[in-house]
Amino acid sequence: MIDFNGKTYWLIGASEGLGRAMAHDLDKAGARLILSARSQDRLQELADELSDARVVPVDVTDPDIVQDAASQAGDVDGIVYIAGAYDPMQAADWDQDAAMLMCNVNFIGAMHVMGHVVPAMVAKGLGDITLIGSLAGYRGLPKSIGYSASKAAIVSLAETLRFDLKDTGVVVRIVNPGFIKTRLTQKNSFKMPMLMSPEDAAKHVVKAMRKTRFRTDFPAPFSWGIRLLDYLPDLLVYRGK
Repeated sequence: MIDFNGKTYWLIGASEGLGRAMAHDLDKAGARLILSARSQDRLQELADELSDARVVPVDVTDPDIVQDAASQAGDVDGIVYIAGAYDPMQAADWDQDAAMLMCNVNFIGAMHVMGHVVPAMVAKGLGDITLIGSLAGYRGLPKSIGYSASKAAIVSLAETLRFDLKDTGVVVRIVNPGFIKTRLTQKNSFKMPMLMSPEDAAKHVVKAMRKTRFRTDFPAPFSWGIRLLDYLPDLLVYRGK
């Protein structure tokens, strides 16, 4: 069981939604927090609500800004990459700027950050990495150009890190939520099954972070249904296509 008390965790994507709710839960558990996102004002409002937190603004799409933020963050015990961008988009209605923003925030940004965090943790032989993926990363889905692909990349990144860092003292995990009620999912025009509040989702993530288990998918049984698609023949999945 991992104890957060007195440890320093860097939350990237902490200003809204899931990240904001997680900051409150980790603060209550005694963690010292470094809060990052693009909005310094929202981060400072959050820091003022917590007992031990400082603000390090960052744009994860800019490698120079990420390098500066990593220097400001300094030595950390753990990191949670929550930063995310989302726009529902059909391939036939391709919006290049929106598609690339999703890829850059959801995946390339994580690569920028990991490039600083992973070597530092390996060097000291200790660390904790949590990547927030999505159930949408398990399968290409309708109206999900950019989003599903970038979340699939995050899952693959976590799997590779888990393999490569297993004997280094660095714990790596991937947490894949379903639909969470945030400003991003408000863009959806369809009914989202088993929609969760950020506060409920945060409890699932923090619970997963207390363990060294690699993968956590939620909510059940929605997550089971998504994973089941991997076992269906293409003839059924893409029938009529």
